[in-house]
Amino acid sequence: MASKPDPATTIQRKYYTDTASRYDLMHAHEGGADASITKFMYALLRTQEVRTILDVGTATGTGMRDLKQALPDVFVCGVEPVAALVEQAVLNGNIASGPIIQATGEALPFADASFDAVSEFATLHHAANPTAVVKEMLRVARKAVFICDSNRFGQGSLPARLLKLALYKVGLWRVFNYLRTGGKGYVITEGDGLAYSYSVYDSLEPIALWADRVILIPTTGDLKSRSWFHPLLTSSGILVCALKD
Repeated sequence: MASKPDPATTIQRKYYTDTASRYDLMHAHEGGADASITKFMYALLRTQEVRTILDVGTATGTGMRDLKQALPDVFVCGVEPVAALVEQAVLNGNIASGPIIQATGEALPFADASFDAVSEFATLHHAANPTAVVKEMLRVARKAVFICDSNRFGQGSLPARLLKLALYKVGLWRVFNYLRTGGKGYVITEGDGLAYSYSVYDSLEPIALWADRVILIPTTGDLKSRSWFHPLLTSSGILVCALKD
């Protein structure tokens, strides 16, 4: 018997169910829709000679559609837990790019090394345990993993960024964030639904252990920064490209 979703997951899925018809318009600003960022990913996919790719948290399948348009010879598959978003993908015609399976990122229904590459766009900051999703992505990938998501350390004023980094380094960020969110651990906004404080750096350790090369590409902020802390303290979003030789 499947376990009952926790309250946060229930809130989150209701939000996506209620906004499914408006999802693409509401989230057009997120990293996966930015051609200036995805061009790096497409170039690396070609270099790695990728023939199959899985998109985790594919929502209405626009990321899959863009992947298929850029790489028409590649087999593209998506995973999405919210039924209303999968139904919207069908209405939008995006399943013409490839199948979408209703499943969660924490338990991908595929064998080890099933896909040449695995990607996610702006999904992990909605996951209560993002590193669990990342580990599943690494498990089913053979050649490459691409993570385009938020970076809390590059958000807010410079003092706020330094404070968050310091709290994280001394192991007090979880406590601070628990108090900051009134014990929930997440915030709810109309534009983004239920979201957690996340940085791609939170998941960098398993990525670095899996990959032979890791490339970090800033997606926002001062893209020409020469700071030693770039993109850690200068970009609110980062594309992580993890590659196996």
